Amino acid sequence: MNNTSNNRNTIQRQLVLEAVRRMHDHPDADQVYTQIVKDHPHVSKATVYRNLNLLAEQGQIKKVNTSEGADRFDFRTDDHYHMFCRGCGKLSDAPVRPVEGLKESVGENFSVEKVNVEFVGLCADCKNKKS
Repeated sequence: MNNTSNNRNTIQRQLVLEAVRRMHDHPDADQVYTQIVKDHPHVSKATVYRNLNLLAEQGQIKKVNTSEGADRFDFRTDDHYHMFCRGCGKLSDAPVRPVEGLKESVGENFSVEKVNVEFVGLCADCKNKKS
């Protein structure tokens, strides 16, 4: 790969990283793409998808697998839990601390690489609409 191509990939990766860090609402890949293409119409959807996954693998952002719908991306990389509204699809950080020793409590016969705790239910807005 030549230097120009490598530099372009780095710039595009930085655009993706900055977009996720600006968006505090756990966007999916399409939402990140929509945000980037407003100012940078030359960036392709495939480039955004590829860089989101690469940034997640590198630990610069967190990929959040939801029980319903597309994967989401989080600027926070620390251990924390999420709440998923099955009514509107909103994903937000749960206001609880991660359980200490949860990974270790699984036992010595299993090496935990990732913990994904997701609370599924209805947000206040959806709950009020349903009432």
